[in-house]
Order: sequence, then structure tokens, then C-alpha cells
Amino acid sequence: MKHPVLPFALASLPPVALLAFGAVYGGLWLWAAALYTSFFAFGLDEALAMANREGADESTERAANRLSVALALSHLALVPLGVAAVAGATGLTTLDQVLAFFGFGLFFGQISNSNAHELIHRSTATLFGLGKWVYISMLYGHHTTAHRLLHHAHVATPKDPNFPPKGRSFYAYFTRGWIGSFTRGFAVERARAARTGRRNPYVEYVGGAVALLLAMWLAFGGAGVLAYLGLCFYAQSQLAMVDYLQHYGLARRKLPDGSYAPQTMLHSWNSPHWFSSHMMVNASRHSDHHANPGRVYPALRLDADMPVLPYSLPAMGIIALVPPLWFKIMDRRVDKAVARMEVA
Repeated sequence: MKHPVLPFALASLPPVALLAFGAVYGGLWLWAAALYTSFFAFGLDEALAMANREGADESTERAANRLSVALALSHLALVPLGVAAVAGATGLTTLDQVLAFFGFGLFFGQISNSNAHELIHRSTATLFGLGKWVYISMLYGHHTTAHRLLHHAHVATPKDPNFPPKGRSFYAYFTRGWIGSFTRGFAVERARAARTGRRNPYVEYVGGAVALLLAMWLAFGGAGVLAYLGLCFYAQSQLAMVDYLQHYGLARRKLPDGSYAPQTMLHSWNSPHWFSSHMMVNASRHSDHHANPGRVYPALRLDADMPVLPYSLPAMGIIALVPPLWFKIMDRRVDKAVARMEVA
């Protein structure tokens, strides 16, 4: 019987090799890398059977963490390589530079982000720190704070800057969420630092970002800085898109005393598609993650009563870029899901 972590490795690791060769040799390597996390993923999601809704045993944590470490270290190695490729430092043609931008950007945005999310929920300092630095390398270090201390604490309420209410487009959501996550996260960490005497982690988030921008400038010049900013923005927008997809419209009811109804499995959208679920280390099983934040990704479950998106996360991300189409598909589903909450 195959190991439960093996499908995650087989789905998430191939782009590492494709991108590494593509950054140097261009051509078909980059075409393959860019298509892998887009059309290829969508095609396999549609062709393959849905993933088993039962999670693996939690004894898989050790192997799952090893894969997460491998993906994180690969990401940190690919960042300067991707910047070099997109900036033209490896001698690629203009078309290959464009393909490199999309190939590296899709890997960072879909696989690296999902994996870093797993790592910042691990209890050991080494794993947590590795996830934090993956986010810092994408100039998004503050997400380490905002996700754990704001999103999980206030999910599905206006107190979560990353909650998208029904009727708000992704474009209106993105900037608002980025700024709110940064400022509110800073306020939380400043209060914690004053209370405990610990250093505010925003020193690392901001200082690390500045140091990396300086390193890219020294290594690859102005073109390198522009390439790095572009790749980071692309990755950040995909992370924001996943948050948007997974919580759109599923608001917790405000109670007469001003508090909110408890969070339940009904407050997150999920996706049962096999390939993208394994490629994104089960980021699509979001209800169970919120109920059990420390549960390792192969063990996440997808119960029958959890809200399910009509298509996989990558496909829904494309749909969300066209707000009228998104609202047409999702708003009636939101209404049904909220009606279920009222009687749950």
C-alpha cells in the first residue's frame, strides 16, 4: 500500500525540477512548468475521481513535515533563480522570461504559499520559522501573524481583514485585505510585545523584506528588483485569492450582545478535487483546518455537510477574476449555505 504522503510529493515536487531546468535552458521546460500548475492541473482535476474524503492517520505527521521542509527549501532556492530568469540574467529570450514569470509565480503562489501555511501551524520553532521565512521571501511576512492571530480568531466576521462578504469582488477585496492584515497584525504584535517583552516579529517581516530587496539589487540590478517585486505581487495575489475563495460570503451571525455565533464547519468553502488538493497540500480542506488548525495536512477530512465549491481552487480563481460570472455562480450557493447555518 502506498504511503499517504506519496501522492502529495508526486503532485507538488515536479515543478521544482521543471523550473530549475527552465531557468537555465528555457523552452519546453518553462512551457511545462507554467502549464503544470494551470491547464494540466485543471485537466487532471476534471478527469480524475474526487479525492478520498477520509483523512490519513495523524501518524503521517513526520513524513508530511519532511515533504514540507523539502518544498520550503526548494522554494528558497528557486526565489533567486526565478528572479534571475525573469530579469534576463540567465540569457533567456523575451518569451522565455514571460514563461518564467508565470511558471515561478504560479509555483510560489499555489504550492509555496500552501506549504508555508502548513508550516506556520506547526508547533516546533524550526518548522514555524521556515514557514515564516518563505512568507518573508515573498514580501508577505506579516501574513504569519495575520493568518494565525486575526484570521483564525475572527474568521467569517468583519474583525477578520481577510473576510470577503457577499457581493464584494476580488479586486475590491485584495487591497483592503492586504492593508488591513498588515496594520491590524502590527497592532496585535505591538500589544503582545509590550505585554511580554518579546521582540515584535514585524522587525523580521519588514527587515527581511528590505534585506532581500537589497540582495536582489546587488545581484541582478534594477531589473532584478522589478522581477522580484512582480513575482512577489503575483504570489501574494494568489494567496489572497485562496482566502477569498475559501470564505466568500459565509458570515457568522451577529448576536444581540454584539458577539458572533461560533465558527462551524459551514464557514469555509472546500474542494474535493484530487490533483489540486494534493498539489496544494490539502489547502482545499479548509473547514477541517479551521476546526483543527494543528492537524497535519494528510489527515484533514472533508465531511459530506461541508460547503463545497463547484470547481477546483485554481479553476474558481479564474472565475473570480470575472466578478459578474463569480457572483452569478456563487451568490445563490452562499444564500443556501447561510440558510443552512440558520437551522444548524
